[in-house]
This record gives sequence, structure tokens and C-alpha cells, in this order.
Amino acid sequence: MTKTRGKQLVVCVENEGYAASLEKRKIYVALRDPSAEKHDMLRIVDESGEDYLYPKAFFRTVALPQSVRRAVLAA
Repeated sequence: MTKTRGKQLVVCVENEGYAASLEKRKIYVALRDPSAEKHDMLRIVDESGEDYLYPKAFFRTVALPQSVRRAVLAA
């Protein structure tokens, strides 16, 4: 299993109630968390490197070419 498997890139489309934590139109890394997903939440990594749960409805998956995806996750 690679280091980036279990991670996905998502873009924030809503931040109601979390304006200080989430920026609309910004790309975030979401970590796989089956328990959170059962509650319609995503585990999102912020700029500090910490991860927090946010409503899944606030995000959309971003599809990028594999080489770009690897570069973004490595940055």
C-alpha cells in the first residue's frame, strides 16, 4: 500500500459555521475514515497538519491526472 492510498483530494464548496477553518474553492486532503463516513463526515487535514471532521456535503471529490495528484499530495 502506498503512502497516498487512503487519501483523496476534495474541494470545499461550503463552509457555513466553519468560515475560520475552511476556505471555499480550496483543495484539501481527506483521509479515509470509515467510522466518520457512516455519519456523513469527512476527515480533512488542515494547514497545521491536524485532521478534523467536517460534513461530507461541504466537499466534492477532485479528479486530477495521477502525476498531478502525486505532486499535490507530496507538497
